[in-house]
This record gives sequence, structure tokens and C-alpha cells, in this order.
Amino acid sequence: MNMQILFVISNPDVFKSPTSDTYIAFGEAKIEDLSSQLQTQAAEQFKAPNLSHVTMKPESSTAAQEDEEEIDDTGVEPKDVELVMTQAGVSRANAVKALKAADGDIVSAIMDLTT
Repeated sequence: MNMQILFVISNPDVFKSPTSDTYIAFGEAKIEDLSSQLQTQAAEQFKAPNLSHVTMKPESSTAAQEDEEEIDDTGVEPKDVELVMTQAGVSRANAVKALKAADGDIVSAIMDLTT
């Protein structure tokens, strides 16, 4: 196993010898394990992306026309529709369709709409 370790002095006092190219560093030395840092960085790549900065595109005019039409939301809870609309950023019609397709399963409906 290849271990890569550094000794790090955060705020060193460094002095140079006047007679040679020799330096002396005073301070608290801490061990920094580079292999564990690389593992941490690799793990960071697999975290879920932060989507807070992403904005939704405005829906097309056909989607706006769907909203004006009467939506058959029988068998679907209104609070579930609101939750799916908020979490997936979709119209009421799309939220109702997704909930019906997922047999009322909120998580599945949101996942279907966002992936």
C-alpha cells in the first residue's frame, strides 16, 4: 500500500542560516494523510448535485392550455397534487397525470417527473 503523508506547519516561524542555504522552521507539525484526502474527494463526486441554483424553464403554451382545461383529479388527494407540483416544478395537469400513473405514490410521481 502506497502511503502519502505530509507534515504541515500552519503558522511557522522560518529562519535562514546566514552561512548556507539551510532553513529552520518552528511550529506545530500536523500529519496530513493525502490518501485519505483523495478518498474524500472521490466520495464528494458521488454526492447528489445541488440543484438550488437551477431555474425551471417556462412551460410552453400547450401546457398553459392544459391548465385552463378541467383536470380530472378524482382518486388523487389535492395535498398530494400540490406537493408533486412544488417538488417537481410542474403544472397541475402533469402532477395529476404522474400521480395517477404511479397509483397515488408521491415519491414515484416526483421521481418520474424529475428524471
